[in-house]
Amino acid sequence: MTIPSVSYHMTVQPWTIDRDASLRDAHALMTEHRIRHLPVLDDGRLVGVVTDRDLRLLEATASLDARTTHVDQAMTERPFIVTGDVALDEVVTIMSEHKYGSVIVMGRDGVEGIFTAVDACRVLAEVLQHPPD
Repeated sequence: MTIPSVSYHMTVQPWTIDRDASLRDAHALMTEHRIRHLPVLDDGRLVGVVTDRDLRLLEATASLDARTTHVDQAMTERPFIVTGDVALDEVVTIMSEHKYGSVIVMGRDGVEGIFTAVDACRVLAEVLQHPPD
């Protein structure tokens, strides 16, 4: 069986957010597009990733205003990144070993995609429903 690359199963051109956007803006974007992970950019350069869980934890533990607090206060710096040609089994192994919820797929022009734990579950479901001969 040939192992596909992560680019085959990633979400292409994912929604992103600027590091100085508000937490409220991040919530709105996640809600509108039914997503849980946002790559965080600074002048088009990846600087982190923020998740709905990050937002909830920060808001629960700090007295802050979601309208004025910037995303970079909640983001994880140095997210797990790969290029699109990395084998999917390698990506999911690293994700499971480190309990990463997502991987950002980078290319020449910046963020090309995102692969999340939900995407991994979809791949697993496909394999279980249609096992190789």
